[in-house]
Amino acid sequence: MTQTLETLGEGREPGPTGGPGGPAGGVPRRDPERASIQSVDRALTLLETIAELGGETTLSRLASRTGLNISTCHHLLATLVQRGFVTKGLGRRGYALGARILYLSHACLQVDLPRRAQSALDRINQSTGETVHLAALQGDELVTVLKREARHAVRVDAGALGTSDAAHATATGKAMLAWLPEDEIRRIVMARGMTRFTPHTITDFDALIEALRLVRRNGFSFDREEFRPGVVCVGAAIRDHSGGVVGSISASTPTMRASDDHIAHMRDEVVAATRALSAELGAPPTAHERAKPL
Repeated sequence: MTQTLETLGEGREPGPTGGPGGPAGGVPRRDPERASIQSVDRALTLLETIAELGGETTLSRLASRTGLNISTCHHLLATLVQRGFVTKGLGRRGYALGARILYLSHACLQVDLPRRAQSALDRINQSTGETVHLAALQGDELVTVLKREARHAVRVDAGALGTSDAAHATATGKAMLAWLPEDEIRRIVMARGMTRFTPHTITDFDALIEALRLVRRNGFSFDREEFRPGVVCVGAAIRDHSGGVVGSISASTPTMRASDDHIAHMRDEVVAATRALSAELGAPPTAHERAKPL
């Protein structure tokens, strides 16, 4: 009896004489590398098809749409479910995209964010004349990924490119922390420590949580000489299509230029830029943005 290998996601390799069965009287040879590549291709096809069908569909519709038999789809989906890329939905025979897809999307956006944000940083820099930073949270670390230096002769030292333990003390860090669950905030700041950089640095967790509530209410963050003496910064978060924070932008000025009007101008430029980038990434408007449109 001839047995089909379709359910295993594999084709039948020709034998050395060109026949389908391999060596005379032997078992068909299987190329593990080719089978693995084909399985990966089919698994990716399933993910793309679920996305094309609105993010959720049934097993039978997946099989019909992809041309794969139901047994093949079921085995591949079981692995995708185990890895978190797919989740069960729509009853016993339904499937939906899983949370692991969002994780990859978030990582991809962080890689792509500097390219997308370059023009926004340039506009803020040109309009305010001040130093501008783009930052992201990577694990427990605050990472500054892009910077524009001030156009004034007197410039501020608000931090260099790279990692920092100052998420609790900077405008970029607080702009992102404010939108995370409190348990996640605690995990991040406790893992890195709440270092006192200046006499104005917040080093008490409860006080930080209160300050972050104000950030959420206002839609922007301040660093008033908390990270560097003589430096004032204002920041706001960038969000993606899920509403999750993927980065933040801040503008920094020395206290000698930090008049109320200049701070307000910096704030307006930063908020406008982060809202525009968030909209570009498909982020839904926050309650604050709906209440106070630009």
